[in-house]
Amino acid sequence: MKHIFRYTIISFILLAIASCQSLVEGINENPNKITIEDVDAKLFLTGALLANSSAQSGHLNRISGMWSGQLTGLSSLYSNIYGYSISTAESIGTWSRVYIGIIPNVRHIRNELPNDMLMQGIAKTVEAMAVGTIASLCGDVPYSEVNFEDLDDPKFDNQISVLDASISLLDQGINDLSAASSRNMTEDIYFNGDADKWAAAANTLKARFFMLKKDYSAAYSAAQSGIGSFDGNLQHIPRGDANVAEGDKNLFWEILEGSRAGDIGSEGSYLAAIMNADTSLYRGNEKTDETARAAYSFAIAADGSSNQGIIEQFEPMNIVSFEENHLTLAEAGARSAGFDTGLRHLNEFRAWLNTGGRINDNFSDLPYLYEAYDAADFAAGGIENQDGTDPLKALLREIVEERYVSGFGQFMPFDDARRLRNSDPDVAVPFPLNVASASQHPERMPYSDDELNSNSNAPADDPGIFTKTAVNQ
Repeated sequence: MKHIFRYTIISFILLAIASCQSLVEGINENPNKITIEDVDAKLFLTGALLANSSAQSGHLNRISGMWSGQLTGLSSLYSNIYGYSISTAESIGTWSRVYIGIIPNVRHIRNELPNDMLMQGIAKTVEAMAVGTIASLCGDVPYSEVNFEDLDDPKFDNQISVLDASISLLDQGINDLSAASSRNMTEDIYFNGDADKWAAAANTLKARFFMLKKDYSAAYSAAQSGIGSFDGNLQHIPRGDANVAEGDKNLFWEILEGSRAGDIGSEGSYLAAIMNADTSLYRGNEKTDETARAAYSFAIAADGSSNQGIIEQFEPMNIVSFEENHLTLAEAGARSAGFDTGLRHLNEFRAWLNTGGRINDNFSDLPYLYEAYDAADFAAGGIENQDGTDPLKALLREIVEERYVSGFGQFMPFDDARRLRNSDPDVAVPFPLNVASASQHPERMPYSDDELNSNSNAPADDPGIFTKTAVNQ
């Protein structure tokens, strides 16, 4: 990680206008020598958030979709990765976003604006999100020694300690945000300076990391202060020009419209099958009609331009969402507070779906139905318990499957699959291996090739994608 934390300013143009001053004042100063101190610290926020969007919704996210039965690698690079053949080069971009694009920039903001509680809270939340994500994906990662100016080779910290540090940093951020006043802030491309929305997202992130650790009571507590409505979702919102091929678009749409057209889609995936009423795996029933949501979310063609749903060029991409938070309330509530609590939260979520939630105008005319479940539906022989399992297990199975469906485009399905395969195989979504000859599901993403080659504290070789990380042993 040599020199990884030296700031780079790529595209700032500073205009200095001096009026009513001596014409010779500063005549010996070099106007072309711009230092980091010359740049308004808040301008570092937009770059950090764009890097975060790419880290959360980019290449590794699509790989996680393939490895959790949601996407299919059809050709070229994605076909190889779909078959579990992956090199450490595939993680370079995401590590760069986290360790160069995010952490140095948000720490600069914190150093330069110590009394700005809004910026402090945002910066801490974004750092915690980034490092918690890379730890959840890869396992042990550098963190405690990161950003020491005189240290080129930070040690790799235990995954659980990094998640704990992320939770602690989120607590600090939440405290800052509770003391902050919202203000219009165009540099904040997620929430435009809304302190309350940032605090809710930080609590949902806390719940996410507690779920990874299987601390369900703590996850339930955090989620109760998390994102409470769809308009509070932390999303990458494309703002490009429809008449220009390049520019700010939905990141998945971009690759299918560009160099990876035909390489990846949903055809043949397990997720597409359980959403298709014509298959034996269909998850619908007399209280559930998935027609509209299936068309919106999971009919992903390998040709980008034909996608009008969840990866349409201007469709927002969930990063931290109401869907995740409310289904965390359902699962963690069922585990920590009992069946009735879990069922209540699941039905609250279904009531939102029954308003047409998470379907855009292109599909709003298609049928959908999400009637409330009752306890009898999860009793032996009920519509959600045909195999006669324990009613709480049947409820958890339905909640986890809903998380699997609603979490498309986030890391949640991949995280849940790894979390539940050992501890709760009877409620885990049973998507098959991508390769018939394989005997293991992937458990982690590889370390970045650049990190392995430049950091003397990195392992000699990547542990491999089938090695379980600490939280999933």
